[in-house]
Parts: sequence; C-alpha cells; structure tokens
Amino acid sequence: MHMSSRPGGRALLLLAAFATLMTLAAPGRAADAPAGARPKVALVLSGGGARGLAHVGVLKVLEEARVPVDMIVGTSMGAIVGGLYAAGMDPGELADEVGGLDWGGLFQRSEPRQNLSQRLKEEDFEMAPLIELGFRDGEFRLPTGAVSTRALEVLLRRYTLATRHMATFDGLPTPFRAVATDMETGEAMVLDHGDLAGALRASMSVPGVFSPLEINGRLLGDGGLVNNLPVDVARRMGADIIIAVNIGTPLAGRDTLGTLLGVTTQMVNILTEQNVKRSIESLSPRDLLLAPPLGTISSADFGRGKELMDIGYGYAHSQRQELERFSVSAAEYAQWKLQRQVFLAKARSRGGWISEIRFDGVEASRVERIEQLIDSEAGQPLDVQRVEQDLRLLAATGDYERVDYHLENLGPDGTEALVVRLRDNDWGPNYLRMGLDLRTDFEGQSGFNLRLSHNRRWLNNSGAEWRNQLQLGENTAASTELYQPLGQQGDQFVSAHVDGGNRRVDLYSTSGQAAVVTRSDLNIGVDFGWPLGLLGHLGEARLGLVSSWHRTTPELIGGELSGLDPRVLTQRWNDSGVRFGLVSDQLDYANFPTSGHRLRGEVIGGRRHLNGGSTQGFVRWNLSATGVTSWGANTLNVGARLARTNRLAIGAIDEFSLGGFQQLSGFRIGQVGGSMLAFGRMTYYRRLPVASSPLARAMFAGGSLELGNAWLDPGNASLRDLLVGRSLFVGADTALGPLYLSVVSAPRGYTGLYLFLGRP
Repeated sequence: MHMSSRPGGRALLLLAAFATLMTLAAPGRAADAPAGARPKVALVLSGGGARGLAHVGVLKVLEEARVPVDMIVGTSMGAIVGGLYAAGMDPGELADEVGGLDWGGLFQRSEPRQNLSQRLKEEDFEMAPLIELGFRDGEFRLPTGAVSTRALEVLLRRYTLATRHMATFDGLPTPFRAVATDMETGEAMVLDHGDLAGALRASMSVPGVFSPLEINGRLLGDGGLVNNLPVDVARRMGADIIIAVNIGTPLAGRDTLGTLLGVTTQMVNILTEQNVKRSIESLSPRDLLLAPPLGTISSADFGRGKELMDIGYGYAHSQRQELERFSVSAAEYAQWKLQRQVFLAKARSRGGWISEIRFDGVEASRVERIEQLIDSEAGQPLDVQRVEQDLRLLAATGDYERVDYHLENLGPDGTEALVVRLRDNDWGPNYLRMGLDLRTDFEGQSGFNLRLSHNRRWLNNSGAEWRNQLQLGENTAASTELYQPLGQQGDQFVSAHVDGGNRRVDLYSTSGQAAVVTRSDLNIGVDFGWPLGLLGHLGEARLGLVSSWHRTTPELIGGELSGLDPRVLTQRWNDSGVRFGLVSDQLDYANFPTSGHRLRGEVIGGRRHLNGGSTQGFVRWNLSATGVTSWGANTLNVGARLARTNRLAIGAIDEFSLGGFQQLSGFRIGQVGGSMLAFGRMTYYRRLPVASSPLARAMFAGGSLELGNAWLDPGNASLRDLLVGRSLFVGADTALGPLYLSVVSAPRGYTGLYLFLGRP
C-alpha cells in the first residue's frame, strides 16, 4: 500500500485501518461476513435550479441516519450538489459554502463593477441599453445566455481541484455521474470522466439562461430536458437500491404564460416533468422517493438558499424511519466516512507546480498582450487565488464569453500546465447598444432622446478600440473616438476624439422663461493617458490638446428680453488649449449605488477667440465628487460639484447650469446658470423588500436635499445666495436605466411631480 509522505495522511490511513478492525469486531456482525453483502445504494438527485439547494438538507439527514451512499447520479443543480458531495465535500461544508454565496452576483454577466476598466464604467453613464447585440460575420447576434456562469465555473473549479487528475469519476471518494443533453442531437449524455467542474457546469446549462458548454466537440445543455431524475443511469452503475430526491419545478399557471420567457420556461418544465414521471414509475418497492414540499419557490429563488436547505432537512428528517432501513452500524459508517476523508486528504496534499502557461481559444497574435495582464508565472507553485484573480481580470475586459482554466498533468514529478481557456464573445467584436431617456414635469416641460452606440474592439493585436455614439431627439449629438493602448501591458494610451451636437438652452429671468437658444458645439482633441490600477479599474488620467467651436442662435425671445437685439444672443467663439482630466470610479452600481465613490475633474487652459476677432486667455475647471455608504437597507449618497470659467457674454451660454431632478429639484432645467457654479446634494434611499427581476435590480424610496447656485460674475459668488431644492421619490434600477417618480419642491421654484427614466 502506498503511504502518504505527509504526517496527516499517515494518521488518516492508520485511523482507517483501526476503524476496519473495529468494524469486524463489532457486536452483532459476523467477523467472516462476505464482502459486498450490503446492497449498493445509489443517490439520485434531480435538477430544479435554486430548488436543488434542498438536496443539501437531505444529505445532512442521510449522514445523521448513517446511510452510506455507494454512488451518486445527478442532473443540473442535482449534479452540482451531488458532484461536490461525491468529490469529498461533506453536507456541513456544502451548507456553509452554498449559504454564504451571493447568488445574485454569481450570475451577473460582468464582473463586480469596481473591477471593470474605467472605459467600461463610463459606458454606464452614457446609456442604459434597451437593446444590446453584436455584429459578426455579416449578421446581428444576441448573447447566447441570459446570464453569465463565469463566477460559478471558477467556484466549481476551486471546489473540485483535488480531483483534477482522476481518470474517471469512479475514482472519486464516491463514484459519480452527471447527465447533460447533446443540444445538436437531443441525446442524453452521461458524463463519467474528464473535467468534473466542466461536467457539473454542462449539466446545468438551462436553455435561454446559461450558454451551452462544449465538451469533446459536443455542445451540451441542461440534462433535465431528457433525464431530470436519472434512475436508469444509477441502475446501469450497479445500484441495488435507489434513493431518489425529486425537487423539480411544478408547471406554472396561465398568468405566467403571457411572455416569451414564461412560455419558454413552461416548455422546459413540461419536458422535464414528462421524463421525471417515467423515472418515478421505474422505482421498485425497495427504493425510496423523497419529494421535499417546496411549494411555489421557483427555480430562480437562489436568495432563499437557507430556507430551501432547511425545508430539505426537515422533510428528510420526517422520513427518518424510511431511511433507517438503509442504515449501517456506527463503526461501519465511520469507516465509510474515513475512506472518503483519506482520499480527500491525499488528493489535497498533492500540491501543483506550474511549469508552463498556455492560452486556448484565442489567436496566437493576441497571446503576448494577454500574457502581460496576468500575474501567474511558469516555474512557480500553484497559487489558486492568484489564478482566480487573473481570470477575474481577463473577464473584466468584457472581451470574453468564457474565462476558465484547467491544470494539465505533465508527468509523475507533479509538474502541471496551467491552461487558460478563453472564448471570444460570439456576438462581437462589434457591439451595438440602443437606449433612451425621457423626462416630464407634467406641466409641459418634457424631453425624449434616443441613444445609439457602436464599439469595435480589438482593431489590432494591441487592443485598439473604436467607439461611436449618436443621439437623436430633444438634443442631437454624435461622437467618435479611436483608443490605442501603448506598451506591452497597455499602461499608457493615446486617444483621438471628435464630438459635436446641438442642444436647446432655455434662458430665464426673474419672471420666468425669457428666451430659447440653440447651442452648437464641435470639439476635437488628442490625449495621452494613463490607466490607474490594473486595466484602469481605479480610474484614468489624461493630458491632451483640445480645440472647440461654439455658436448660439436665438430661437425665441420674450418676456423681459423681448426688446433685446437678437444679435446679442448670437455668439460665436472658439477655444484652444491644454486639457487635463482625471476620473476615479469605485461605485458598486452606477444607479442607486450602495457603496464606493466617484471623483471627476477637468481643467482646460488656453486662448479664447471671440466675436470680432478679439482674443483672451481662459481657464475652465469642473470638479465633482460622490461618496456613498450604507447600513442595512439604508443608503446615504452625498455629492458636490464646483465649476468656474471666464465670464462670457449673455448669449455665450456655458455648460454650468443647474435645475431639474436632483440638480436643484423644483427649478426648471437650466434655470440657474452662470460662469461659476457651486452645488451640494445629500440623498437618502432605502431598498424596498421587492425581489429582483430581469426588469429591475431593486426598488427604492427616499428623498434628497440640495443646495446650490450659479453666478454670471464669479466675483459676486456668496453662500447667502444658495438656493434650496428638495425631492421625495420612489425609484427603481431598471434595464432601461434609473426610473424615478418624484415630488419636487423649491422655496423659490415650484412644487410638482417629476418623472425621469434613463440618462440626463
């Protein structure tokens, strides 16, 4: 017998031998009982999404009842729970790990927002996409899954790492099979060898929710489509007795069938229930069927994990008498458990040594660039945490649909190859988004804009990107930028950009609206920049040259300005100078954040050319900051803004204005404007007890208090002039952007309702 060289391994083997001797000498058990006299018990676990977490509670009772499981077969979530148990995890560990997971974050399409590059974060403030699709090989494409499983795959990889060199799943502490569906042929696929983490993930590839997974050239989807309770697979493995646990989702009512998603889900459930019925009918009187009463809990209710585990435990405990007919003596069960522990201890004691790193699934010309983004190095011991951090960094680029790894054994000396598996987004490299924003104060002041964007990534092997935007509606605007990373690690970049547009500007006097002016702008610039942190996840700084041309044209003059010569409001000027910009964004969400900060600053200095040919120097700066903290469901969001530029003529309207929702609520948009601006806002909101859905992450109720003003002459600025705005609102972070319905009020403004959706 091979003995482990580690003290812990030797101790476990000695304990196993001792347990064996105690078993043979146990009272009431013949010392010469033939080996294998005990019937082989198979545990069969069905799929059912979140409902499958009830399996963890059932496993706890099986161990309490001393029921040794000789083999496990699972489908979908049953495969994940059963596969982890087969790989050596005990029910207590499973409960701790599963109960501690942020299931909502686990299936997000992107990495946590703080880990994204600043460029990706800025897209959150450009638009919230109503439609997002890609263009590739001459056709438009949609993402192949509604949610991402990158985080789940990394987690499964970590949990099954000790089993990575098993020739088949029969070599696990408990023999195991996972069931998946070949999405091309419709055949059931019984996975009995290879990559255990991949097998578990493939078995849970719910159509329309998780992307199918390719294994050995076959595209595999959720096994529940063909065999959700795989009793027949356990029979073929040699099981004498089946303990089947069925937690399948019941069919939905008519009220849920009014949407494409509802109909698709119902079709999957119908197929699943049909094959489950056949499996249940095949059970014999010797077998046991367990069906925890999960009621209306849905397959998507991962947030109710503890409740599901408790229901599974309580139900299985109520069936304790039935389970005890499969029980063994305490000594025999101790031996069974110890054999599993010995295997796991030996497997975990084999540390890996990375002798080479390879990248699969990407063009060779891009490998050098990718290599510079990761910290893992050949010639070092395996560091799982470092590898996972590397994967998170690659996923944060947004370029890959799948980011995973496996370890390939290179020889008996324990050396391994770290193989990073990447798959480009099937719907890229051209990404198209469409969004909208609308607002109304229900008193005739309304606005609507349609926003379109196009990103073309990886124009060359160093990661160049071309970004374009178009806005139509109340205001028209267009922009284009060519972004080129520099250096092997992309720790500098150059950017050439052009943007322009027309927007309506309302001028107000003390008695109300006095004029409507159209402002036209064209800006051209070249920047040299530095990402801050890995991939720029902490922010970025830019230094560059800018030139801009501006024109204002009066459209309507009235009120106190009715006698004004229109030429006064017809202004032309252009600026040229040097610009420095800095942005740092660590908010956890762009809309209704619960933690983090966002800082943004810009300073431009140069020469300004005015009407008539006169020239003057100018300095323009604009600083803003937001800080967010939370306690429980409550959040406090504090923001401030300071801005200043040279004083302009009355018609040369600058961007420094206030008014509108949470920008001095109770004042009209642009009602307060000038060459210097000071503004502060304190917003409180509380998350409402409403479950997340594909349409809205969360709902909130809260209010804001705002102070600010703008002055034409910076020399006249005074704290005594600060205006007050207030709002009370209910809102939601929706797929279309932030949605607010608010009551706004200002002592020197107005009181009324305000509806806002999208981006300002």
